[in-house]
Amino acid sequence: MNDDTGDLAGFLPYQLSVASNAVSGLIAERYRKRFGLKIPEWRVMAVLGDRGSMTQRALTAATLMDKVAVNRAVKVLEERGLIARVPNPGDGRSHLLALTDEGRAIHGEVMPLARATEHELLADLVPGEEDTLRRLLAGLRARALQLARPAKEGPEQE
Repeated sequence: MNDDTGDLAGFLPYQLSVASNAVSGLIAERYRKRFGLKIPEWRVMAVLGDRGSMTQRALTAATLMDKVAVNRAVKVLEERGLIARVPNPGDGRSHLLALTDEGRAIHGEVMPLARATEHELLADLVPGEEDTLRRLLAGLRARALQLARPAKEGPEQE
């Protein structure tokens, strides 16, 4: 947004959120029908499938989702037998979350479906635009994290 008129449609964070919701919604609708998974549940499964077992705190950080949303998704996935708590060899007081065999099987079916949808979404881009888009998004994310860090690490306000 280049001016201060308050035009929400031109506000970059709004545009990113709406685009993200549209893309996530499209992909989610395709796997919701087949696997009965909501977006937060799939995000938890996708991260565990990609990165392996992790603590719930690490999962919350990796998904950039609210703790409550992660907790709800984990509960649903545990009840469905798609993830399980396993002992944490690095800390006997905590557990790691990991995909079960059934969870890995579903992850293995959903990822190709998600990738095919991604391919459809990017099909109209001209050569080089996908790389540019990915680079710009990575840069925005890195900058947002950089700007958020001083606020979290700075001295407490009185």
